[in-house]
Amino acid sequence: MKMRLVHVGLGSNLGDRVAYLREAVQRLRAIMTIEKASQLYVAAPLGYVRDDAFINAVVAGSTSLKPLDFLQMLQDIEITMGRRPGVQFGPRPIDLDLLFYDTVQMNSRKLTLPHPLLHQRAFVLKPLAEISPNLMHPVMYYTVAQLLQDVEDADQVQIYRPENLLAGA
Repeated sequence: MKMRLVHVGLGSNLGDRVAYLREAVQRLRAIMTIEKASQLYVAAPLGYVRDDAFINAVVAGSTSLKPLDFLQMLQDIEITMGRRPGVQFGPRPIDLDLLFYDTVQMNSRKLTLPHPLLHQRAFVLKPLAEISPNLMHPVMYYTVAQLLQDVEDADQVQIYRPENLLAGA
């Protein structure tokens, strides 16, 4: 089975956010080989300000799963870890987003690749640029580092902890 390079964004803004992120990484190991992980970043909640700020990170690695199967496994991890339907951008113990699946471009009811909003989100681009700055967006034809230069709220995303999610794991 062919291995594909994937980038997954992780976020949490409930409870012990770092513990949730570390648990998610452990669960991701069942569906992908994690090769790189960013530091932890903190950002204000998008469109929702009453709860704890989100802590975000990005991991990169490989999987043999097809895109929709991989997405389903990400959603299964979220549910297993306590994510429930609710307010969009609202509080959640874990959020897992498939950002890139190799250079695959797709737009279906269930999945759009690359992630359609990643170029607007500093909380995704900062950790992504840390581990894959030269990754080329297959639709926009800019590198992740170039996309980060153009995002307006980059200064609002700061390093939360200087170690990455693989440290001590």
